[in-house]
This record gives sequence, structure tokens and C-alpha cells, in this order.
Amino acid sequence: MEAYAIERHLRLSASKARLVAELIKGKSVTEARAILRALPHKAARYLEKALNSAIANGVNNFKMDEDLMYVSDIFIDAEGPLKRVLPRGFGRADIIRRPISQIKIIVKEKEEV
Repeated sequence: MEAYAIERHLRLSASKARLVAELIKGKSVTEARAILRALPHKAARYLEKALNSAIANGVNNFKMDEDLMYVSDIFIDAEGPLKRVLPRGFGRADIIRRPISQIKIIVKEKEEV
């Protein structure tokens, strides 16, 4: 059984978020939470929020046991950039592109042997 959560439209670079995501992939959810709380990165806050949502989805919707859950997979995709216009001299304009990302975290329950 698996549960997932998706966070969309995050003002975050996908490449920077992937570095943090690799630290928690394959870990138990309690260990992943502890790692994310200790990290100073902006991506860690977003990943922790998505992880908590995925855990809640598994517990409430699929009756999964939180103690047996682990982070099975994480997908971080870049969306199109957020565009802003900065006025310049002589009637010109510069376009500022800011990165937008989305996070999908999948948690699964370990099979008891």
C-alpha cells in the first residue's frame, strides 16, 4: 500500500531541492522528519510539509501504521518560471525569471516478515 502528497507552485529551485530530497529517500518517516528538521535549507521546510501530508494521507485514508512507513520515492519537477518585469532606461524592460517547482512524496508501509 502506498500514499502520496503533492505540493505545487513552490518558489524553489528544483535542482537545490533534489539535493535535500536525496538525503531522506529510503529512510523511515521518523528518521526523515528528524533529518529535515535539522537542515537549514529552504527546501527542507517544503519537503517536511509534504512528508507530513503524505503520512497523514496514509494513516487516515489507507489505515497504514506510521511506525512501519518509509519514504519510498520523491519526485521534484520544475514548472515553468514565474516571470516578472523590471523597468529599465529608455523605455526598455528586463524579464526576471524565478524558478517554480513541485514536490511529490510517496510513502509505503514495510512488509512484515
